[in-house]
Amino acid sequence: MKQFDLIVFDWDGTLVDSTGHIAKSIQNSYADNALPVPDDSAAKHVIGLGLVDTFNYLSPNLSKTQHAGIVDRYRHHFLNLDKTIYPFKNVLKGLEELAERGYFLAVATGKSREGLDRALEKVDFGHFFSVTRCGDEGFPKPNPDMLKYIMDDLGVIPERTLMIGDTTHDLNLAANAGAKSLAVTCGAHEIDQLMAVESLAYLQSFDEVIEWLKKNG
Repeated sequence: MKQFDLIVFDWDGTLVDSTGHIAKSIQNSYADNALPVPDDSAAKHVIGLGLVDTFNYLSPNLSKTQHAGIVDRYRHHFLNLDKTIYPFKNVLKGLEELAERGYFLAVATGKSREGLDRALEKVDFGHFFSVTRCGDEGFPKPNPDMLKYIMDDLGVIPERTLMIGDTTHDLNLAANAGAKSLAVTCGAHEIDQLMAVESLAYLQSFDEVIEWLKKNG
């Protein structure tokens, strides 16, 4: 008997190998505006948050006009390099296996709706997701809003829901919604950061996620 009915994935750093690209786009957006450039650690820490929360965290003392300039340049850099982002190995195969086993599959991401829809057009596994929820459609991570929306939409209780992500924002999202989580260490946050938040396991790759679910899911 399965332990979970619903598996919810983060997008960037969990399903697709995009964290380096996002961090570089953040840094370039500050450089373009002649502002102090966040280091790699800071730029990766905010991945998974919505854009507003990202730049409020990195530069809380800047004006709205300055933040608007950063957002504009971030979108420019991100879109220019978007063609170089690819899914992690065996994501399609793994999602097929999970769908065949009868799980509901969904996405909870800090990306905008426009950004996720664009990303979904570029992959061959978007049809597996029953629901997707984005950072600009409610409260961003780690507020439980987006995960609660997905659970309510599919009629699945928190105890039967598993969130999978590469940041503490994802793990805290699950905890705040009363769900369980799996951490993957192939994305934005380092293993020591992830282990500061309780999770069922800390796994190194998407293949390990699928193997864990075969035994425990």
